[in-house]
Amino acid sequence: METSLSRIKGLFELPGADIRSYSPLTLAYIGDGVYELVIRTILVEKGNCQPQKLHKRASALVKAQAQSEMMETLTPLLTQEELSVYRRGRNAKSYTMAKNATMGDYRRATGFEALMGYLYLTEQEMRMLELIKEGLKARGEEYGK
Repeated sequence: METSLSRIKGLFELPGADIRSYSPLTLAYIGDGVYELVIRTILVEKGNCQPQKLHKRASALVKAQAQSEMMETLTPLLTQEELSVYRRGRNAKSYTMAKNATMGDYRRATGFEALMGYLYLTEQEMRMLELIKEGLKARGEEYGK
């Protein structure tokens, strides 16, 4: 089965790259967008509602504190390779910080986003979605069976 990323690479004739050479902040950059798209998709598919309500709900799930809390549950479930990517992201020196997050939450969230970016770019979409689902369940968010 062809993944969305494969389709993007093919259509835009993008060369393959060694993902392991990417900086953890680059992985976090794409991971942030991919994770937010997954969350928005879940919320929209749950039913039509006002955009401001969708935004408020999505914001609660994509903020640094929520991602940090998810990592408490997800860390024991990670493979050694995933754990390595997460740690690289968590330990990366960022020059910005979320205004409503502690430094610890922000760093763990950056690690989470780096992991999501890594899984997306290595076309491990199902693994990424499984981890997101587990993280949401741990926060008391029930989506799917």
